Amino acid sequence: MLPAGYDAADHSSQRYPVLYSLHGLGDNEQSLFKSGGWNLVEDLRRQHRIGDFLIVAPEAKQSFYINSADGKVRYSDFFLREFISHIEGKYRIRRGRGSRAITGLSMGGYGAIRFAFANPELFSSVSAQSAALITESPQELSAAMRSGGPLGDVLAAVFGNPINLLHWRQNDPFLLAKQHKLAVGRLAIYFNCGRDDDFNFEIGAQALDKQLQAEGVKHEFHLYPGNHGTGYFLAHLGETMQFHWKVFEASKLDPPK
Repeated sequence: MLPAGYDAADHSSQRYPVLYSLHGLGDNEQSLFKSGGWNLVEDLRRQHRIGDFLIVAPEAKQSFYINSADGKVRYSDFFLREFISHIEGKYRIRRGRGSRAITGLSMGGYGAIRFAFANPELFSSVSAQSAALITESPQELSAAMRSGGPLGDVLAAVFGNPINLLHWRQNDPFLLAKQHKLAVGRLAIYFNCGRDDDFNFEIGAQALDKQLQAEGVKHEFHLYPGNHGTGYFLAHLGETMQFHWKVFEASKLDPPK
């Protein structure tokens, strides 16, 4: 999604910040725009509540945005080593972590938080709505997989069956927040969740909020009325966009890295 004046002749030398937007499980790279998100972002710009930045939405299928335990799918490597550099080479994007942010919904919320906590040097801000933050232990998840169910099949393809413990730990946002505490503390962090989330992701969101508070990591968290539906996401999409725009504005003098 390009700013309205991106192709204008008098803007041909202007560079912009970029927000990477990660879709949820069962959705695709078009979901943000086809759900009404495009119109909402355009309205925010017309109202001068946000300024101009690119929104880039990659497709991730059911990858959880990580490398799979068996090594057959290397989504994280693709995103970090190929996708970002391709996008930022093709489009007029301002250099430096201060002009790069990441957000996501559900599975994409997990992906955004994991990318940012694992690579805090790459991003200035991270946000997530109803992130798939799973608080069950790998042993509990492995037991649940044995009982069957579609979600178990998805998790097995990504994390192994039974869960590969080392792989799980390497991609656990809670552990990454502890391991990279100082660097994560330099991120601007925002996340929310509906208190009646259909998948009980509010439990994980509250657990992350509690952990970050205990570790003295500044962040913004909201537990709102609502479930895991599109209506909930759209109701709070505007504040996530405004959150990132404020960070972009504050980071204009951030030296390129």
